Amino acid sequence: MALTKITTDVLEDSAVSSAKIASLAVTTAKLADSAVTAAKITDGTITAAKLAAGVTTPAAASITPSMLSQPLTQATAQATTSGTTKDFTSIPSWVKKIIVMFNGVSTSGTSALLVQLGSTTFTTTGYTSGAAVTSGSGAVAQTSTAGFLMSLQAADAAATVRSGSLTLCNVSGNIWVGEGGIVGGGYVSHTAGGVSLGGVLDRIRVTTVNGTDTFDAGSVNIIYEG
Repeated sequence: MALTKITTDVLEDSAVSSAKIASLAVTTAKLADSAVTAAKITDGTITAAKLAAGVTTPAAASITPSMLSQPLTQATAQATTSGTTKDFTSIPSWVKKIIVMFNGVSTSGTSALLVQLGSTTFTTTGYTSGAAVTSGSGAVAQTSTAGFLMSLQAADAAATVRSGSLTLCNVSGNIWVGEGGIVGGGYVSHTAGGVSLGGVLDRIRVTTVNGTDTFDAGSVNIIYEG
């Protein structure tokens, strides 16, 4: 007696249930490529206990920072022992939070430290930024439209060694706000501000208000996440 091959077109919907399939009867070798799609899998049917060891191991480099919700990436620290600017470029477009860190930074003059953001080029205007310095004798405030003001010139001296950080957060689009503090020379500076960039942020610069004082001690670095 000849046997008739049973094809999928002669089977009624739901005619083949899991109870009618012998254990291990359906192997990966019997499945056509891409035959099992997400739409064909009932929610909750694939549990950790049903997965063979190692089947969920991702391919090398298949998980990139852009695929993670909050990847934390540290840049390479830059020594602030020479020059008038320290730039961090090629910051990924997915970044939503950045911390700028100052470690024992000193300059040749009394100009206050300044942090500028940029998209392709650095933005040097349009900031709403202010810093307030507190000491035993009271408080003094100062504002800047050229960048995030980290300290006050009235509180700085050529020998001042400054340490602290500035946290920058993306509000939406290309709008960034920041808040932080720095200590040095017996003063504590608190800063806050914001800026709207002309494009996606991809760079950060640490410099001084006058742009001519040179760095002569310390280091700076950034940490960023999405």
